[in-house]
Amino acid sequence: MEDLAEKRIQVVRDHMALECVHDWDAVIATFQHPRYEMYGSGAVFDGEAAVRGYFAASRTPFPDQGNEVIAIAHAGDTVLVEFWLTGTHLGPLKLPGRTVEATGKAFRVRMAASFEFAPGADKIVCERPYYDQMAVVRALELMV
Repeated sequence: MEDLAEKRIQVVRDHMALECVHDWDAVIATFQHPRYEMYGSGAVFDGEAAVRGYFAASRTPFPDQGNEVIAIAHAGDTVLVEFWLTGTHLGPLKLPGRTVEATGKAFRVRMAASFEFAPGADKIVCERPYYDQMAVVRALELMV
């Protein structure tokens, strides 16, 4: 089982690194079935088209969005990751009721995510980011 745990951790590390360089085909390939469940907003992006749409929408305001792993662990069929989410506000950011044009301000917020795997498999079936929706808005000093 240690080999499977190590493979899963590497898949998650690769997945997160590929997101930073916008290699969306390779990110999609880390999934058995592409799915994001956003804990903060409740939004679900299910299937390749929906996940690619999420990538496009989330990278429009923050094209340099990145992550810095703080800690990573395997438990059961899940890999848990704590990380810093980073980026610079370089494009329009849609907020409730308005769009904020690029400010050039950078942010760094602490988050966590769980990556679920099917039993015995080393492909992701769901990523669940856990975050405070307003953390980035506060970090950018934008009031809604």
